[in-house]
Amino acid sequence: MRDAAARPDDNRPYPLRAYGPARLKEALRRMYLIRKFEESAEACYARGLIHGTMHLSIGQEASAVGACMSLSEEDKITSTHRGHGHCIAKGADVGRMFAEFFGKETGYCRGRGGSMHIADPAKGNLGANGIVGGGLPIAVGAALSAKRLGTGTVTLCFFGDGANNEGAFHESLNMAAIWALPVVFVCENNRYGMSTSVERSTAVASVAERAVAYAMPGVSVDGNDFSAVTEAVDAAVARARAGEGPSLVELRTYRWRGHSKSDRNLYRTREEIREWMARDPIARFAAFLIEHGVIDEPGRAAIEREADEAIAEAIEFARSSPEPDVADVVRDVYTTRDPAADSTPGGAGTR
Repeated sequence: MRDAAARPDDNRPYPLRAYGPARLKEALRRMYLIRKFEESAEACYARGLIHGTMHLSIGQEASAVGACMSLSEEDKITSTHRGHGHCIAKGADVGRMFAEFFGKETGYCRGRGGSMHIADPAKGNLGANGIVGGGLPIAVGAALSAKRLGTGTVTLCFFGDGANNEGAFHESLNMAAIWALPVVFVCENNRYGMSTSVERSTAVASVAERAVAYAMPGVSVDGNDFSAVTEAVDAAVARARAGEGPSLVELRTYRWRGHSKSDRNLYRTREEIREWMARDPIARFAAFLIEHGVIDEPGRAAIEREADEAIAEAIEFARSSPEPDVADVVRDVYTTRDPAADSTPGGAGTR
């Protein structure tokens, strides 16, 4: 959450006004942690340690970390199939994440869910989702629950540009607006839904323009600029927390890798990829912190080393963790009948 209210005469950039040095250094650490996690996951996949596929968000680290800055542990997020960054930004344990990737018993889903299904309700993460737009109605449900129970919590709903043409997007924004729910819809517009560009798939020039149809604020900002991300999302979170209803925030960003590991990247040029890589959100944020005296270059290097060490420890934890027991293959799949419950008035008998 925000550290303190800004002073009226404070003209510093927004993150310096809203957050103290410790929080900003932690934000940089989490951005490095996301990058190192995904680069290492990619390497493990190439070595045959991870099976199936994965969807990497390398190049989108500022949108994940910046969007979560003003959230408490009680606030909720819903994620996407490209959700590793969201999980880490919300405080996930990278050891348990790698264990899930490796199909180990110590993983978040006991090795059953893999890359696209990590959830950590204890940290407010209601889960990644393999269905395009699948997190949108879940976020609305969480926000409705928060409003009815009076918890004061906010739900942040991540989705991609491909999901903004799904019926669930329009249904969710409409319902959230009708009921003035405390939810912030965060579109990570990385320009491509699989191989289809937003120019070819979406009638409006900006996803944020669609907010007007549902009587909510809509804003579009540079998703690779940590300052722009935090200022836009923090304002929307504050509005939701104050009972003023939902907002739509579009973060314009870019994935450096393909849609998934099977993507040959035939629909975009090397020049385009290089152009976006030059806008590296981690390098930009690190330079911002150095420019404003929050850290120096040795401090930045130390934060990066810490992330490297954390990832190495996480991979070792995952590799040394036990495999699931074959005898438990249907555990958590079927319910079991409790005869004692059958004898109670109205007892359903399942557990």
